[in-house]
Amino acid sequence: MSLSVEELPLAWLRDNCPCLRCRDPRNGQKLFQITELPVDLALGAVRQTADGVEVDWAPDGHRSAYSARWLTANRPDAGDGSGDRRDETGKTLWVAADLADGLPEADWAEYLRDPVTKARVLESVLGLGFALLRDVPCREGQVLAVAETFGYVRETNYGRLFDVRVEPDPNNLAFTGARIAPHTDNPYRDPVPTLQLLHCLSNAAVGGDSGLVDGFKAAALLRAEDPEAFAVLTRIPVPFRFSDARTELAADRPLIDVDGRGRIREVRFNNRSISTLRLPADELDAFYRAYRIFAEITLRPELQLDFRLSPGDCLIFDNVRLLHARTAFEESGARHLQGAYADIDALAGTLAVLLRQRVVAGEEFLDGLAQLFTGEGAGAYLGEAVTMAQHMLQAAAQAEEAGAPGPLVAAALLHDIGHFQGPVSGEELMAGTDNLHSHTGADRLADWFGPEVTEPIRLHVAAKRYLCAVEPEYFDRLSEASVYTLEVQGGPMSPSEVDGYEANPYAADGVAVRRWDDEGKDPEVSAPDFAHFRPLLAALLRTA
Repeated sequence: MSLSVEELPLAWLRDNCPCLRCRDPRNGQKLFQITELPVDLALGAVRQTADGVEVDWAPDGHRSAYSARWLTANRPDAGDGSGDRRDETGKTLWVAADLADGLPEADWAEYLRDPVTKARVLESVLGLGFALLRDVPCREGQVLAVAETFGYVRETNYGRLFDVRVEPDPNNLAFTGARIAPHTDNPYRDPVPTLQLLHCLSNAAVGGDSGLVDGFKAAALLRAEDPEAFAVLTRIPVPFRFSDARTELAADRPLIDVDGRGRIREVRFNNRSISTLRLPADELDAFYRAYRIFAEITLRPELQLDFRLSPGDCLIFDNVRLLHARTAFEESGARHLQGAYADIDALAGTLAVLLRQRVVAGEEFLDGLAQLFTGEGAGAYLGEAVTMAQHMLQAAAQAEEAGAPGPLVAAALLHDIGHFQGPVSGEELMAGTDNLHSHTGADRLADWFGPEVTEPIRLHVAAKRYLCAVEPEYFDRLSEASVYTLEVQGGPMSPSEVDGYEANPYAADGVAVRRWDDEGKDPEVSAPDFAHFRPLLAALLRTA
């Protein structure tokens, strides 16, 4: 972007001065109040710097420096999205068919072990509104441990955790076998617990299946189909009430809450908790008309995502967005869930920290790759006339010149990474021991890249064997070293192996990488260095 600060709002620019007089270097917090800035702010001298722009302010002579990176990331005309991702613009709205390929889920042990898996689960809660953890230990109180992996338990009148099972004297229909229609919990609180967790300990009862509805999607449909009804439900506060012998809770809030720009930010929907509205008759008529229309939308079959919780399943969902439900069940059957409340701001913060750490670790990983290209990569390449680094850089340049998609360019660049620091060296391969570098390389890279990068790498040795079997003339183009390694690696494929290779969804990509591999052995060819490809690799890193 242009670094012309003259066109930027001056109060905004000065308010964001990063200097040590304006911000505490330990925590980044501002050291001044807005009232302490000059009312008649004006630009004095403006100087371009190596990485941005420096400004002298009038009338007080204060000096500010802004990096080009900061100005680009924070330009005022790009700020209309959801910064905290709490409103509808920060979500992926869905109907049941959108999740036909499977629920957003992960294994509990993997979630604890792998930061990428954990980030993916938390992103699903933030973006889709829910995620399901499988094989969470079936022990009492475990739901609290789940909540504490990303935030803090919100204690309520139900305690730190609550049991969802049949009670002899229930203070809530949830503690019976009755059908529960789609709803949000605790609408009579302000603020509402924004997350709910339900951990299944047993579910042997007939019935008792679970359901979810994207309340933001339902509200968006209402806005599109009946704007007047939508306006009513965002305007009229509803008296939500709950009381028992020890508790009295009340909150007057609309069914659909929007922010100052009219974007859906919260849904409170619970027919069991709506008290008596006291409004003029015409407003009551308008409310009940809109309320019915919205309720009917939430019950549309295409919005209903139905599933059954099994012992060990823990559902985490956004309680001010998703409506949850269950079918009736026989009270004689064993059905026991334990639940807890938490808040989405802590989850979002944990996700942000994970992503920040992952980005830093990703840069360190790329630094390590760069060192391999300048270190070990400067060594001989299996009897060829180029170094290992030259070979891989040439292969990547061939892929780039061919217009290959980014993941295939990356695969061509990194296809021989398994020769580096592996349990069996490339030298041993040349001595007759297959080092399986295609597999070790793909496995090493799988922590950072998706299968569109790793699987062509995994297949590039098999692709040589495949091409030798299906293209007789291909063998004649192999270098002397490749002919030798072909035999070490198993020789041309058998007909059954050919069939197996062709059935692989990445078979064509593996062949493409193989052909660029074959072409990357010319000592007279100059290829871009690793730094040229680094931005591409950075864009492909699995940071979540």
